[in-house]
Amino acid sequence: MQSTFKFLLLAIFVTVAVAQSPEPPLSNTRLSVHTLVREDIFAGFLVNDMDRFTRGEKNIDLLLEKRPAAKAELLAWKAGAALYRAVVAHENKQNDEFQKQFKVSQDLFSQAYELGPQNGGVAATTGGSYVLFADRLPEKYRADAWAQAYDKFQILWQQQAPAVDRLPVHIRGELLGGLAMSAQRTGRKEELNKYLDKILEVLTGTPYEPIAKQWKNKPESAASSSITCMTCHDAGRLTNRLTALNPK
Repeated sequence: MQSTFKFLLLAIFVTVAVAQSPEPPLSNTRLSVHTLVREDIFAGFLVNDMDRFTRGEKNIDLLLEKRPAAKAELLAWKAGAALYRAVVAHENKQNDEFQKQFKVSQDLFSQAYELGPQNGGVAATTGGSYVLFADRLPEKYRADAWAQAYDKFQILWQQQAPAVDRLPVHIRGELLGGLAMSAQRTGRKEELNKYLDKILEVLTGTPYEPIAKQWKNKPESAASSSITCMTCHDAGRLTNRLTALNPK
């Protein structure tokens, strides 16, 4: 069921992305850097649309010049992009390219964290990138990648736990999903059960609920499945945000 849902989600993403892929207005300071780069980067992450992905990478570099105050967040996005390129190289058996891109990603993640150790955008982008790609790395790198994911989601939890039940479904679900998944992958069974119970409490009727129930009922299934990206990064958010900022 989970794989079918994700297939349908990606199919919807592809269909909508073709129709809605405006050039991000980088000079519009009312838009966060996350809003400006997210859709293009996730077009690469989710459906391997490398034209959109490359545009996103170029826009990150441009925004580093235009938005120096957001350097930490942008370096985290740049690191996530390099991590994706490393994963693709690994899966294509291009070891030299993997090593190159993986080192770039690690250096950039470190720089981002040094600039913003408690920055929620850095934590979310870093933790989310590792949750997406840690299992696709060579085995010797996975434990550290999941440890990084766990640490970053703990930062987010400290900041967002008091209001978790009032967060939008996507943010609430990805936060708790990331917490549960990183706890599972790092062997923290008690924490895993705590976060699964929280998902069942505050995400009833969402795509996160059946996976949480499955993990509770069949714990062995968790090691080979995901509870993140259930409502993930659909296209059109930039367009919708622009419409909200500029109503007719």
